[in-house]
Amino acid sequence: MFSIEKATLADCPLIRTLASHIWEPTYGSILSREQLDYMFEMMYSHESLQKQMNELHHQFFIIYADGVPSGYLSIETVEKDVYEFQKIYSLPSLHGSGIGRFIIEQGIAYLKTIHPGPFTIELNVNRHNPAVGFYKHMGFHEYATRDFHIGSGYYMNDYIMRMEVKV
Repeated sequence: MFSIEKATLADCPLIRTLASHIWEPTYGSILSREQLDYMFEMMYSHESLQKQMNELHHQFFIIYADGVPSGYLSIETVEKDVYEFQKIYSLPSLHGSGIGRFIIEQGIAYLKTIHPGPFTIELNVNRHNPAVGFYKHMGFHEYATRDFHIGSGYYMNDYIMRMEVKV
């Protein structure tokens, strides 16, 4: 059984620990070791997570499978009617269990509680990530592509995927 809880600053070490178990299996065959390490520190250092929560106002959630921390989600308000699922991750051992669907459905349910009308959800996904098919299955469509320079000569080569949510 899955459950979800809003994360706080106190959960930063847990998010980093979860990411350390998820990052390599997710991107190890797509990105170089150097880029993996660079991006991990850029996104999951304690300082970066604090900044995402405090300054960028990303709302993080911890996902539990039978009471065990097993994934996380973060949502950013991009503009008036647009939100971005910044991070949607679960432990690889749970892929295929329904946890991904649960995370997306719970993210949408949360947004419906804070947004009174129709809205759009965006997410960025590496163009070589097998999750592209999953996101399409969940109702997202490819909206654009983006090659975003993240520093040190590295790029994120992503699809920007969108879902329009009616209330």
